Amino acid sequence: MSNVVLEVRDLGINFGGLRAVDGLNIDVEKNQLYGLIGPNGAGKTTVFNMLTGVYEPSDGTIKLNGELLNKKKPHEIARKGVSRTFQNIRLFKDLTVLENVLIALDTQADYSILTGILKMPKFFRQEKEMEEEAMRLLAVFGLDGDAQTLARNLPYGKQRELEIVRALGTHPKLLLLDEPAAGMNPQETQNLMDAIETLRNTFDISVLLIEHDMKLVMGICEKITVINYGTLLACGTPEEIQKNPQVIKAYLGE
Repeated sequence: MSNVVLEVRDLGINFGGLRAVDGLNIDVEKNQLYGLIGPNGAGKTTVFNMLTGVYEPSDGTIKLNGELLNKKKPHEIARKGVSRTFQNIRLFKDLTVLENVLIALDTQADYSILTGILKMPKFFRQEKEMEEEAMRLLAVFGLDGDAQTLARNLPYGKQRELEIVRALGTHPKLLLLDEPAAGMNPQETQNLMDAIETLRNTFDISVLLIEHDMKLVMGICEKITVINYGTLLACGTPEEIQKNPQVIKAYLGE
C-alpha cells in the first residue's frame, strides 16, 4: 500500500496569459512534515488554493490517498481530509476560543436537525464529546486555559495557534499551513515549531507548510520543495536545499 498521502502531478494553472504554476510535482508521505518555499510571488499560495479547491487547475492532477480531488468544491475537499490556515488570520474574533474550535468540530456531528431542535439525549451527548475534544486540541498549544477568552483578546501568536487548532477540528489527514509563523517573535516561533511536531505525532497527520522563516523550515521539515516563478527549482532534504546554488541564487538574487 502506498505511503503517499498527497500526490501532485504536472500541476499547472493559467490566469489569462500568465502561467502562474507550471508542471509541479509533490509527494507528501504519511506523517511527513513537508515545506513548500520560494521567494515572494513564486506561486506558493496559488498551489495551496489549487489543493483546496479555491482555484481549479488548468492541468495536472491532485490526489489524496489515491483519490482524485480535481473539480471538487472546497467543502468536499475539506470533508475528504484536507484542512488549511491562511496568511491573514481568519478567526471568529467575537466568539470565545472554545467556540472557534467547536464550529470546526460541528462539521463532524452526526445527529439530525430534529435531534438538535428537540435537544434529545444524543444531542447533549455529542455536544459534551465535542467540547471535551476541543479542550484536548486546545491543550496541544496550551490554549485550554484561554477557552473562555474572546479570540480578539488573545495575543497575536496565540491567535495564530488558535487558527491551527481550529483547522485540526475537521480531523484532517493533511494539514496545510500558510505562513504559520508570520509576525511571530523568536520565542513564539520556537513554541510553534514544538507544537507542529507534537500535533503531527499526536494526531497522525501529514503537514505541508509555506513559510519564509528559514529557521522554522529547516528546523522541522523533513523534505522541502522550492519553487520560483511557479516552476520547480529544487527538491530535497533541508541539508540539500541549503547547499543548492540555484536556491541560493533565487533568494539572494546573485
